Amino acid sequence: MTEQTPARPALFSRPAPILFFIIVAVFLDQIVKIAVDHYLPLQEAVPVIPMLALYRTYNLGVAFSMLEGMDGWFIVGMRLVIVAFVIWLWYRTAKDRWLAHLGYALIIAGAIGNLVDRFAYGHVIDYILFYTDSWSFAVFNLADSFITIGAGCVILDELLLPKKAGR
Repeated sequence: MTEQTPARPALFSRPAPILFFIIVAVFLDQIVKIAVDHYLPLQEAVPVIPMLALYRTYNLGVAFSMLEGMDGWFIVGMRLVIVAFVIWLWYRTAKDRWLAHLGYALIIAGAIGNLVDRFAYGHVIDYILFYTDSWSFAVFNLADSFITIGAGCVILDELLLPKKAGR
């Protein structure tokens, strides 16, 4: 009979490292947004490389300006519920699921970064624009990138990493 050694807990499955990461990520997001708000012209594309420009705009809704006509407090409440749900998922996920825990950390950091904007300015500052001559993607920010990459990590965890029996 062989003994199985317990799996090592993922870094972001512990409260202190995930909290530190979230604080640093939100701080970075806010520093970039402050710089964008002070130095980037409003609604003027500043080309960076082909197909990428900086374009400061204000988002009154959620991702990609969806729900723009909704009350701001409804959007804040919805984001708080999402953060609470992701924290619950983080807590319930096996401690060795490093990719899922990284994803949860990114999602929480991005959601909080955009919540800070909503409280501080009444809108979210967006500034990254991908485009071609005939198409452009919605303008987004670093916090949105955190959320998208985090969701991708959670999906990859579910699809690629082996599961324990009974999970």
